[in-house]
Amino acid sequence: MDPVALLQEFVSLPGPPGQEDAVREALLKHLAKLGVVSTTDPKGNLIVRLGKVGRAKVVVTAHMDEIALMVRQVLPDGSLTVAPLGGIFPWKLGEGPVTILASGGSIEGVVSVGSIHTESPMSAAKAAKTSVLNWEMVTVKTGYTPEALTKTGVRSGTRVVVSRSRRFLTKVGPWVSGYFLDDRADLVSWLFALEALKGENLDVAFVATTSEEVGGEGAQYFLTKEQPNYCIALELGPNTPDAPVVIDARPTVWTSDAYATMPPFLGDLIQKVSDSLKIGVQYQPLSRGGSDASCCAAKGLCAHPITLGLAMENSHGYEIMHPGAMENLAKLTVGVVRELMNS
Repeated sequence: MDPVALLQEFVSLPGPPGQEDAVREALLKHLAKLGVVSTTDPKGNLIVRLGKVGRAKVVVTAHMDEIALMVRQVLPDGSLTVAPLGGIFPWKLGEGPVTILASGGSIEGVVSVGSIHTESPMSAAKAAKTSVLNWEMVTVKTGYTPEALTKTGVRSGTRVVVSRSRRFLTKVGPWVSGYFLDDRADLVSWLFALEALKGENLDVAFVATTSEEVGGEGAQYFLTKEQPNYCIALELGPNTPDAPVVIDARPTVWTSDAYATMPPFLGDLIQKVSDSLKIGVQYQPLSRGGSDASCCAAKGLCAHPITLGLAMENSHGYEIMHPGAMENLAKLTVGVVRELMNS
């Protein structure tokens, strides 16, 4: 499997929290090609068990969902007010096309802040010049009447995602960039790691999770019963001023985040694996954010969290990463899983 081609396939698919069907179906096709048996739980998590049926010692997650929007209200002119699902900000997304995933069929809309040619205090565009742009200042223009939208199934709670026309990767020097590399690039690594381990009889579960962007709901649902010793979450490694990384092919390791702290012995184990593979790692103490692993550890649903990432710029925006990082993350994950199973 070519990692960049696989990434483009996954990025092109909509997967807002609680509606990850298209991404799950794509993963199922690739699992079938690998000859791997999977199940889906009531939450929508896609689960592959490598060993005996029962509690896994290690769970490896990558999330299927993306940051998105949700319809709050249909206005009299057919425009929509929206609310964020996860950390999506209008100043990251900008004006542009979106897809409204109505039950009667998807329709296109445009994120709108309005025209700048005014000094009216009623103008959101004028207000945005002096204050932080937020979703209450934004509407989604549809071109439909409220009655037509109702017939299509648009209502409060309908998901709104970035349009397919904006879901193409861009090559930038040695990097690849695009929306939703978090966590579609990690799904590529997840598949590669699963392929490498599929013939080994290990007490390991690979789980492609739902609704991570809204609090790690999918992982918490699964781990409530599983209670593994270790949860390895495959994530982004955001380049930030207080936890800087180089955007190269080296995986990242979260030593801490807003929810949990990884114990030192796991840092030693990861370094040992990295040294043996000669791929290098970058350690990060994040001041904000959380992963499937850390969210679950904070609630006592796993004994120890491990978050391995792909170094990225522009997190939750038009993200940038090194394409070689996906295979290196898979290699590191495989090595860490094997080392944990022997410990």
